[in-house]
Amino acid sequence: MAEANLLLIERLGKVALLRLNRPEAMNALSMPLREALRQALIALDEDDSIGAIVITGNDKVFAAGADVRALQDWTSDTARTNTELRGAWNQIGAMHKPVIAAVAGMAFGAGCELAMMCDFALAADNAQFGQPEIRLGLIPGSGGTQRLVRAVGKAKAMEMVLTGRSIDAHEAERAGLVARVLPLAELIPEALKTAERIAGFSAPIVELARAAVNAAHETFLEDGLKHEARLFEATFTTEDRREGIDAFLTKRKPQFKNQ
Repeated sequence: MAEANLLLIERLGKVALLRLNRPEAMNALSMPLREALRQALIALDEDDSIGAIVITGNDKVFAAGADVRALQDWTSDTARTNTELRGAWNQIGAMHKPVIAAVAGMAFGAGCELAMMCDFALAADNAQFGQPEIRLGLIPGSGGTQRLVRAVGKAKAMEMVLTGRSIDAHEAERAGLVARVLPLAELIPEALKTAERIAGFSAPIVELARAAVNAAHETFLEDGLKHEARLFEATFTTEDRREGIDAFLTKRKPQFKNQ
């Protein structure tokens, strides 16, 4: 697929709809896709005609995670120096305009992290959320450990991170990971309707309201993100990380050696 088509952008009045578009790779968040997302968000944040943004995938998958094949040959130095890894996420966190995730199907790994980076998520009734990095000999590396705790609490976050267990849309709603669950056919219309309502309010007041809520929710998030990044880099010094990714790519069960 041409790089220009990795992200589909549709302007609907004061709302911008961004659709992740790598269906052949289950919308895996490759570096080109992350960069396309980052650039689009920068442009939309500076566009006075846009008041709110919706990020979505397709009916079967929001984003199934990072591009695992690209991680196969990474080292800890690669993880440390690859500033693109967190570029798109940092851009969402720095947005002045509200961003809504409309999640259908799988939101795993980096996909779950992307949904959590948005101001809030609406989920279709077929949505699933998870941080399965432990299965690959990795840990979440784009905010997953930090934002998941803040969203669902330590106990559920610890279980999800340590077991790789995914949760369905209704469990995610009960845990506080998503704002509402909707029938699949109503997800995008309702997400756009919600975005339109927000875009109809005073933009400066919306920005202040977001800042106030975020201040209460993420006061010490930056320190946690830095610590997570260092731990994520450390996973690339292990043999088990390579075994986990090799097993995933060859569709076999990993044989971890604890080293």
